[in-house]
Amino acid sequence: MPLSQTHAIAILGTGSHVPERIVTNDDLAKLVNTSDEWIHTRTGIRERRLAGPGETTTSLALGAARAALADAQLEASAIDLLIVATCTPDLPMPATACLVQTALGLPATTACFDLNAACTGFVYALDTAWALLASGRYRHALIIGAEKMSSAIDWSDRTTCVLFGDGAGAAVLGPAPSGSGIVATKLGAIPGTSDLLLIPGGGSSPLAPGAPRHIQMKGKEVFKFAVRAMDEVCRDLLTPLGLAPQDVALVVPHQANLRIIHAIAEYLELPHDRFFANVDRYGNTSAASIPLALDEARRAGRLKRGDLILLVAFGAGLTCGGALVRW
Repeated sequence: MPLSQTHAIAILGTGSHVPERIVTNDDLAKLVNTSDEWIHTRTGIRERRLAGPGETTTSLALGAARAALADAQLEASAIDLLIVATCTPDLPMPATACLVQTALGLPATTACFDLNAACTGFVYALDTAWALLASGRYRHALIIGAEKMSSAIDWSDRTTCVLFGDGAGAAVLGPAPSGSGIVATKLGAIPGTSDLLLIPGGGSSPLAPGAPRHIQMKGKEVFKFAVRAMDEVCRDLLTPLGLAPQDVALVVPHQANLRIIHAIAEYLELPHDRFFANVDRYGNTSAASIPLALDEARRAGRLKRGDLILLVAFGAGLTCGGALVRW
């Protein structure tokens, strides 16, 4: 939906936080039958961050949240809506958002909940927060994408263990300065694809004794759907507004695989340098992927006032979504 001057909502600040521990491809080659060349040529990943003892999704989320609040120059007491996008919560119940609320000292009047759209989670959270803020019922939202993907990995499976990392990214949303704000969002999910990427355990669905409870993925199928879905989302956002891909100053895509990012660039006929990528250093951090990349892009000076920024993602479900933002 086009930007309304009455309900203009902008990203006021960003932040990110990752564990200190760096695990390289060579480190993984000591665990499974793989190599730096095998991993890098297929994914673009060189290393990833993995949580250490005592680090949780909540602790990662807190680091990103504090950085985003500082960047937005807002006190925690100003937040009246908190959404944590994650598929690796600390606990099935309560929501990770409630744990973050307590640690940050947010008021008791803050609405707090988790959202699970896997790797598309941050975009879903952005859309949800935008709608709630635009309703006038809330003024400032803190949205966080945080994941401890290492808790869901089978370290003997070289097809998945090389892909994922841990981390968090956050953004503060609120009333927009003149000329900036969220312009449009697009969310969706592809029916019949839920078996392509999943964790078949840990919920209410019973498993046979000894059945795996780690991430399982049909990589080739996911790759195919991901490229098509992300390309369609980008065009569905731009075309109704009379915009072309060339009007976008920077694309911040989900950081799953550098080959996917390059394929989307080809479909949109954009140069690779129009896409921000940090998958080489962090791997796939699921819902943390886009906000982590967005924060790095901001700190690197890649986001200029007035630029059109396109966020686009896909994830387990298979979910997909995008957001067009005037910075």
